[in-house]
Amino acid sequence: MVVGVHLLADADLRLDAAPIDYVLLGVYFVVVLGIGAMARRSVSSSLDFFLSGRSLPAWVTGLAFISANLGAVEIFGMTANGAQYGLPTMHYYWIGAIPAMVFLGLVMMPFYYGSKVRSVPEFLLRRFGKFAHLVNGLSFATAQVLIAGVNLFALATVVNLLLGWPLWLSVVVAAAIVLAYTSLGGLSAAVYNEVMQFFVIVAMMLPLTFIGLHKVGGWQGLVDKITAADPATAGEQLSSWPGTNLTGIGDATLSVLGIVFGLGFVLSFGYWTTNFAEVQRAMSAKSMSAARRTPLIGAYPKTFIALIIVIPGMIAAVLVPELAEFKKGQDTGVTYNNAILLLIRDLLPNGMLGIAITGLLAAFMAGMAANVSSFNTVFTYDLWQAYVRKDKPDEYYLKVGRVVTVVGCVIAIGTAFIASSFTNIMDYLQTLFGFFNAPLFATFILGMFWKRMTPLAGGLGLIAGTASAVTVDVLNRAEVLHLAGQGASFVAASAAFVVDIVVSVAVSLATRPKPDAELVGLVWSLTPRDRLRHDDTGENAGWYRRPGVLAIGVLVLTLALNIIFW
Repeated sequence: MVVGVHLLADADLRLDAAPIDYVLLGVYFVVVLGIGAMARRSVSSSLDFFLSGRSLPAWVTGLAFISANLGAVEIFGMTANGAQYGLPTMHYYWIGAIPAMVFLGLVMMPFYYGSKVRSVPEFLLRRFGKFAHLVNGLSFATAQVLIAGVNLFALATVVNLLLGWPLWLSVVVAAAIVLAYTSLGGLSAAVYNEVMQFFVIVAMMLPLTFIGLHKVGGWQGLVDKITAADPATAGEQLSSWPGTNLTGIGDATLSVLGIVFGLGFVLSFGYWTTNFAEVQRAMSAKSMSAARRTPLIGAYPKTFIALIIVIPGMIAAVLVPELAEFKKGQDTGVTYNNAILLLIRDLLPNGMLGIAITGLLAAFMAGMAANVSSFNTVFTYDLWQAYVRKDKPDEYYLKVGRVVTVVGCVIAIGTAFIASSFTNIMDYLQTLFGFFNAPLFATFILGMFWKRMTPLAGGLGLIAGTASAVTVDVLNRAEVLHLAGQGASFVAASAAFVVDIVVSVAVSLATRPKPDAELVGLVWSLTPRDRLRHDDTGENAGWYRRPGVLAIGVLVLTLALNIIFW
């Protein structure tokens, strides 16, 4: 870690903030903590703390749904990917997000919200029983503190560069800030802060994109500079398909299959449809209709966010001298993770710099708050209440939730240093998603559409799928497999999905399933269709609020963007 800090100093990444920038930052933190304090007044039960009492409108939960994902994954990870790979990074949005978000809104939210479960693992408890529930509860809690560490590391990096504090102190202070408002107001504080943070993030990235494009001479100027920097790889960077540089798979056909199946189906659906850090936002909506619209409303800004995240990364790779030299193989003391910070340093004046710094902190706080708030819900309900201390008063679980919030932040401080060892944190994140999300999606999709799947199959499938993903990763690191880029994560996720399905089917055929009566509302074929229909009365009335209409609109928009940036 000492070496990493010295390299940052050698590269002169320090953000030269003026008093006006610190004033803007101070105002932001006052507002954030104020929202936490106000939200605390509405917390009178554990349901209020963990799921906002299921009272939030669709537009709030829709923006929070996207903002919760706009953490280090997006701001550091996707700009790093843009700098390293170019336009193929768009697949993480238009192939690797939108279709899955539509599927969540149309198909899966009726089951989640209709069953009134408080978490994704609790849904598994009802569908499969305690074994699968315990396996998923433990794996999910582990995943969330690891991913929270990624957001915390990114947050601490900005504090380190802004104030010059040691990285370890920056990590502790950043964790304390997130802890303050999530422990005060629970999910409501996190969600309303996420809505505000969404607009702050856009206010940072939109000017940065336009100023950057102006500096390079517009889109054509960016194309010319990328071509001049490396004519041999420019074609791969300026065409989203077949994405061979992203996947590390030399054969174009296999690369497309890896993107469509590995990223577009397994990783994407695994993340967006079963990741409770996201689903929790939809489950806090005030009605079934609002819950279904939550991911669909979020999908519209998601399609355009790709442009103001990926393109700045591409601009940084040709406009920032240190990054341009690093891309050519020189050791300049920077990594792709620094792309957004370097671009901010070089392009934005004071005042604008304050907005940008605030936007960065907002993004990483939103991401970490999403991880911590979902961790405390799953730990309290699915592990502590289910297996350690049952049948306690509601006030007891509310106190446990606040204590677990502190514990989650403390553990994230440790996992932040794991994230710091990666030059592109997207490599690390995709590895984690392959371990935890891909097998969970396989179990969900099979269990939701095949009533014959048994409780034992649910648990063993999850274990076998995770083990297969870990095996692929270990073999690749040992150079038994030779997969560069993020292709290893796509292959690991695909292996996890296939192995989970095969094991689940084999075990199901050899064991006894649950009776049909216990699966109503949990399996598609046994659930009355009136439970799955959109309620078009009252505040849900209007054709433009129908989930089907919203879904078609965003899919057409995504198809158009795919064609434009083909």
